[in-house]
Amino acid sequence: MADTKPLLSESGSEAIHQTGSRVNRLKPIKLYLTIFFGLLAAGLLAALLIGNYWPGNAYLRGNQRGSLASSTPNKPKPKPLRPVSRGPAQGVSEKTSGVRYHVPRDTLPDPWNSTMLAWQRTAFHFQPEKNWMNGPLFYNGWYHLFYQYNPNAAVWGDIVWGHAVSKDLINWLHLPLAMVADQWYDKDGVWTGSATILPDGKIVMLYTGSTTEAVQVQNLAYPANLSDPLLIKWVKYDGNPVLVPPPGIYKKDFRDPTTAWLTSEGKWRITIGSKINKTGISLVYDTEDFINYEMLDGVLHAVPGTGMWECVDFFPVSTTSEKGLDTSVNGPGVKHVVKVSLDDDRHDYYAIGTYHEKNGSWIPDEPKIDLGIGIRYDYGIFYASKTFYDQNKNRRVLWGWIGEADSEAEDMEKGWASLQAIPRTILLDNNTGTNLLQWPVEETDSLRLNSTEFKKVPVQAGSVVSLDVGPASQLDIIAEFEVDKEALKKANGVHLSFSCKSSGGAAERGALGPFGLLVLADESLSEQTPVYFYIGKSSDGKLNTFFCNDLSRSSKAPDVDKQILGNFVPVLEGENLSLRILVDHSIIESFAQGGRTVVTSRVYPTEAINGAAKVFLFNNATETNVTASLKIWQMNSASTQPYPVDDDDDDDDDKSSATSSGFFLCPINYIVSCLTFIYFIYVSRVKT
Repeated sequence: MADTKPLLSESGSEAIHQTGSRVNRLKPIKLYLTIFFGLLAAGLLAALLIGNYWPGNAYLRGNQRGSLASSTPNKPKPKPLRPVSRGPAQGVSEKTSGVRYHVPRDTLPDPWNSTMLAWQRTAFHFQPEKNWMNGPLFYNGWYHLFYQYNPNAAVWGDIVWGHAVSKDLINWLHLPLAMVADQWYDKDGVWTGSATILPDGKIVMLYTGSTTEAVQVQNLAYPANLSDPLLIKWVKYDGNPVLVPPPGIYKKDFRDPTTAWLTSEGKWRITIGSKINKTGISLVYDTEDFINYEMLDGVLHAVPGTGMWECVDFFPVSTTSEKGLDTSVNGPGVKHVVKVSLDDDRHDYYAIGTYHEKNGSWIPDEPKIDLGIGIRYDYGIFYASKTFYDQNKNRRVLWGWIGEADSEAEDMEKGWASLQAIPRTILLDNNTGTNLLQWPVEETDSLRLNSTEFKKVPVQAGSVVSLDVGPASQLDIIAEFEVDKEALKKANGVHLSFSCKSSGGAAERGALGPFGLLVLADESLSEQTPVYFYIGKSSDGKLNTFFCNDLSRSSKAPDVDKQILGNFVPVLEGENLSLRILVDHSIIESFAQGGRTVVTSRVYPTEAINGAAKVFLFNNATETNVTASLKIWQMNSASTQPYPVDDDDDDDDDKSSATSSGFFLCPINYIVSCLTFIYFIYVSRVKT
C-alpha cells in the first residue's frame, strides 16, 4: 500500500514468502528418449531459422553495418595519414511548440531512403525505442532519469513521464511510465519536475501539470514503495495541486519547480520560472512539508527583455574544490549558479553569482553576462537542461534535451525524435572565474574500444589531411593544436568582429583560421561537418579565439537545418587549443578548452554514413601552419533495453534483467544440453 503521508516516518512492512516443493517421479526410458529426440529436432529447426533470419546477424547493435562507400575515380583523394600506433582490434520547450499533427509518409522528400534514416539512430546516447522523447536522481544504487515522452507518436503531444534507470549513466533499462496524464490537474500534460531527497531518505517530486483549463499548476508525487530501488510506482498526492499561479502571473507562465534546498531555518526552498510582460523572473517559495507554501517577497532574479523563464535550475559550485556540491550547501568558498531556458529563443543560459539567503535573492558577478544575455551551456541544440547532485561520486551532473533539426516528415518515417545529451559533470572554472566546465561523465570512457594515435601532425595552410581511423560513425576524439608562434606575432588587427554564426563558416579564410577537424565527411568531401577554431587578433595584440561547427555542407538533403554554430572560447596564456568530439551517428558533441565552450550539432548526411563516413584534419588559414596531435577511439554501443517488470506484482526486488538479444541456444549448445539431460536420466535409472 502506498504511503499516504510521505513526509512522516515510515512504518514497517511485512514480507510474505511462499515456499513449496515438487516431487518428480521417474518415467520409463522410452518416454525420456521420445522427449529427447523431439526436443532435439525442434531445437535444431529453431536454431536454423534463427541463424537465417535473426536480425542481429545482419546488424549487430545497429552500428556495424557494411560500407556504402563508393570510389570516385575522377576526383583526387587526400592521401591517408597512417597512425603512429594502433591499439588492439576490438569488436520542453517542447511544451509550447504546438506541433500535434501527423505527417503522411508519402510526403518524405528526396533524397531520403530507409537506410539513411536508420543510420541516424544513435548508439550511445539515451533515447526511447520510439516516438518523442525530467527529474534525475541517484537512489539506492541506481541512477533514475524521468523524461517527457509521447508514447503515441514521434511528435509533441500526449506528454507523460518516461522512466529509465542505470548503474553507470550509460547503459539503461526502460521502466514502465512513471506518471501519466490522468487527473484534472495534469490532464493536458505531465511536464517538467524535480526530485528532492530528504534527510530521512524519502523522496518527493514536484512537477508541473497543465490542467483541463490549461492552467499551469504544481503537483506533489512520491514513490509508492521506498524499499523498491527502481522506484517503479509513483503516487500523486490526493490534495494536488499544491501551488497555483499567484496574482499577477498569467495561467500559462508558471512552471518547472526546482530541486528544493534547505535554509538555515530548516525550511525547504524552491524557485519556479515565470515572466511579467517581457521580464523573465524566478519566483521563490518556502515550505516545511511540501504541501503548504509561503511565497517570498521579491524574486530570486529577474532580467528585462528575456521573456518566459523555463526549467530554472539553481545550484552551488565550489571555488576551492573539483567536487560537486549538494544543492543545500552554502557559505565560504561557494558560488551559486542560476540557469534558465528561454522560451523565446530555445537556448539555455547560465550565470555565476552570489546567493543571499535572507531575502531569497541572487546577484550575478558580471551583469554584462547576466542570464539570457551572456553565456550559454551549449551553442548548438541543447535545451531544458537539469542538474542533479550525485552523492555516489560527489559530483554534479548535467542533463540536456537534444531536439531534431530535420523535417517532421522524416521523424514520422523513422519513428522517433529527440534524445538526451551525454550526461556531463559540471564545475566552476577557477582559472577564468567566469565559466563553468562541462565534460562527459567518466563512465563514457568505458565505451572506448581500439584507439588510433597521431602525434605532431603538420597541417599546412590551405591543406586537408585524411586520417585512417576505420569506421567513423561512433568516435571519441581528443585533439590538441599548436599554432605557429611566428604567424601569431606577425598577424595584427585581423577579424576583430568575427562571429561563428554570421561568418562564411569553414570556407571563410583568415590569417589565423579556421583549422580543426572534418567529421562525418565522405571521401570526396561533398558532405562534411567542420569542427574548428578561428583566431582573431586586435591591434593591441590580444587574441580572440572562437570555437565553431559549420553545418552548411553537412548534408545534401534540402530539408535540414544547416546553421553555423559556436561562440567565443576563453584561452589563457600558455594554453594550446584543445577539443574533444563525441560522434554518434546524427549527433556531434564538441567540447573546447576542457569544456569552457560546448557545441552540440544534429547532422543528417545522405552519403557520409556507415562505412563511407571519414575523418580529416584541415587548415584553411592563409598565414599560419598548425601542428595537431590526436587520439581517436572507436566507441562501442551502449545497452538500452526494456526491464522485465510485472505491473501487477508488488515485489519488485526479485525481478531480473533481460539480455539484449533474448535467450536463444545455438545448435551445439542445444545438443549438449539434451545429451546432458538424457545422461542424468540414464544414471538415475541405473542407480534405481
